[in-house]
Amino acid sequence: MPKNKRPAPRKNSTPPEEKEEFLAEALCATALELAEQEDSDQLSAELRQKAAEFPRQVRKYVQQKKDELLYSAIELARFEDVDAYRLLRETVEEAAGTVLIRREGQPDIEINAFAIPVFVHSTGGLVQAQEFQDEAAFDALLQSFTKDGLESPKAKVVLVQHAYDLDEIDRVSYSQLNAMVREAATSMMEKKMQAAPALERSMGGWAPTGFGADDTAVELRFLLGFALKRADDPFYQPPQGEQEQDDYYAARMERYRQWTLKAAPLVQRCLAGARPLELNFLYQDLFYGAKEQAQAEYAMLDMMAKLGQALQAHPEASAVIAPADVRGDMVLRVTLYGAPGGAVLLCCDKPIDLGCDLQLEVDDIADALATIGLHAVSVAQRFDAQGQPVEARPLG
Repeated sequence: MPKNKRPAPRKNSTPPEEKEEFLAEALCATALELAEQEDSDQLSAELRQKAAEFPRQVRKYVQQKKDELLYSAIELARFEDVDAYRLLRETVEEAAGTVLIRREGQPDIEINAFAIPVFVHSTGGLVQAQEFQDEAAFDALLQSFTKDGLESPKAKVVLVQHAYDLDEIDRVSYSQLNAMVREAATSMMEKKMQAAPALERSMGGWAPTGFGADDTAVELRFLLGFALKRADDPFYQPPQGEQEQDDYYAARMERYRQWTLKAAPLVQRCLAGARPLELNFLYQDLFYGAKEQAQAEYAMLDMMAKLGQALQAHPEASAVIAPADVRGDMVLRVTLYGAPGGAVLLCCDKPIDLGCDLQLEVDDIADALATIGLHAVSVAQRFDAQGQPVEARPLG
């Protein structure tokens, strides 16, 4: 008689993509549940447990390189609830760009990725082969971060010897940024050269621009760095009082403004050697905050360039500003008319984030329009599906 064999274990028949879809839905549901609780003191024991577990689960997915799961969960939350979307996205970005290192008997260490966006004006455009050839300028630039108060005097800072373009920054996924932060931490803490494949992979090369030798070029570049410091360093702890906090952030902004004046010649030498450049710095921020502000500014400059060109040919033009829906994405649209009630000359869309201050966005665009000489501006409730403004009124 044949021997009885132990039955083979049943295989999981759920395809991986369906499992990840389920996990994304669960993560979105947790974010929605937590975002609906306005008073954390009134949370049930179960929800307090979920609130504590939520960032740990997100960090786990980041470290497991489950980028598609995370992007899917954020996209689901975007259509469910603004607060849940914001909570989930900020939690994922924090997990990707900041690493807390705990060692027994020693203070906790924190390392994060920061970036400084720079708009570079030049004749003919930047040449990647010319960047970071001046070691003395780079060393002085690196030292300036702690010397001039952008980071704590006790922090360790490294700066990547590459100016990233927007495409390179945009290609860095959550898990890749997290790996880059960990590579930087290992290098700084072990004080010896380490392999950094994630960091090397991030420098894919600038997208071609096609500027002629005599063309006036405006290009966006990012300085990328990592700061390692004690998690309880008082330099990074704002005071408690409201006025004290205002003073703290005002002093921080002033230090940054002064730094840009001193650092501009060093950055110029790092980017183009002796070639003259005009540099406009945006504020230093953590990786995703810097990326977001740079994208918003880039979109605004692009919009104003197109509208300014059209306005030169039609100085009598008027404009209407209003939100519009473009295939499920919300944008703030400016439609330029040949005259009030006249034919449409041009439509320009600026992407806006869910949960943004819409009135502030409208005011920023109106101020920018005024700088190019366009003052006949109206605001509408929205643009309908046919592109017509609804309930337009003069901007007052």
